[in-house]
Amino acid sequence: MRDLSQLIDVEEPAWPELRETLEKSPVVVDLLPPDGDLGRASILQLQVTAGSYLGAVALQCGGLLVDDGWVRVFGSPVGGATHGLPGLARVNQFPAAFDSVWRPETGLVIAHDVLGGVFALNGAAPGSAGRPGAPGEVVYFAPDSLRWEALGVGHSTWLVWLVSGALDEFYADLRWTGWKEEVRALNTNQGLSLFPPLWSAEARQDISATSRRAVPMDELLGVARDSCRQFDGVDPGFLGTV
Repeated sequence: MRDLSQLIDVEEPAWPELRETLEKSPVVVDLLPPDGDLGRASILQLQVTAGSYLGAVALQCGGLLVDDGWVRVFGSPVGGATHGLPGLARVNQFPAAFDSVWRPETGLVIAHDVLGGVFALNGAAPGSAGRPGAPGEVVYFAPDSLRWEALGVGHSTWLVWLVSGALDEFYADLRWTGWKEEVRALNTNQGLSLFPPLWSAEARQDISATSRRAVPMDELLGVARDSCRQFDGVDPGFLGTV
């Protein structure tokens, strides 16, 4: 078990490189201010160093709103900030005080999208959690298929991909004319509920024909989890708490 100084005082911190990548992004990325105390507590609980992108985000960043807020990457935000984005600690239900034996049960939730999609970092035994991919691989819970998908990359590669402009292709069938205006109008604890739902044949045929309304993200995630249980008899597991 490493102490805080071992995690923070590294020869090559990742934050300068990551910040430069964010500043050069071809899409809109809002960098939110961090809470230093929360960042230190989070990196200690995660037991990752500031030399990793995950450690850099946890320590130096209050979160990222990527592509006009379509994807929300969790960091260590200032409490009570107007953006309202929760942090890694809250989303993953970190213990109130450092616990050397605590680990995310099924993996670490690192981001949500506005449709209820979830990006997570696999834990040590993804198979036992019913998730695809290798330990440490980023996986995505797709709200249109209600299934986890392995993305084939680790956290740092995923984060660079996320801000590279690739989301237009990734979400090609899940965006409609005027989506930016609808997303910008949301609070960061809200998502968009679609009817007919994303997994329906009607929505898959023409996403622009759906009606959309803002709902609490916890509600959106809860409906997705319940739908999995109802249709497939499979629980996708923890999707994060907002």
